[in-house]
Amino acid sequence: MEWRHSGSPHPKKFSVQKYAGKVLALIFWNQDVILLIDYLPKGQTINMEYYSSLLVQLKDILKEKHWPWEGYQGGLVLARQSLVHQALATQKKLAFLGFHCLDHPPCSLDLAPLDYHLFSGLKKQLKGHHFSSDEEVIAAAETWLDEQPSEFFLSGLQKLEQQAEK
Repeated sequence: MEWRHSGSPHPKKFSVQKYAGKVLALIFWNQDVILLIDYLPKGQTINMEYYSSLLVQLKDILKEKHWPWEGYQGGLVLARQSLVHQALATQKKLAFLGFHCLDHPPCSLDLAPLDYHLFSGLKKQLKGHHFSSDEEVIAAAETWLDEQPSEFFLSGLQKLEQQAEK
């Protein structure tokens, strides 16, 4: 039942299409390849424990692949300046695992290679496509990432170096 004037038209009903929601991916990469992609489960937030577990996974991947040389002990991590990354426990975990965090000013998008290099190309590839599930989005993103040559990842790090020098 609805209240309306006798001469007014019936309200239009719109059909709602099912679509994929947002998918949050945490991506770790080096000059050659994507090392680790983790998709945050729905309803989960990134906290110290979650991020620390990813760092342990990353360290295990690096050990397994002996990157970049035999006896590899650590690496550089460029992380956003969020509370999770700045937390003392996270900093201790980074140090314990042998990672060194690159210092950079907060909100410095020019030093976020995921934003200006990796995700900009991915967004162009996915633009205009409609996905009905998160799995479709993930599959399309991983297909695009797998198709990128190693030079693509190296150029992103070179751009980072150029931006940092500026």
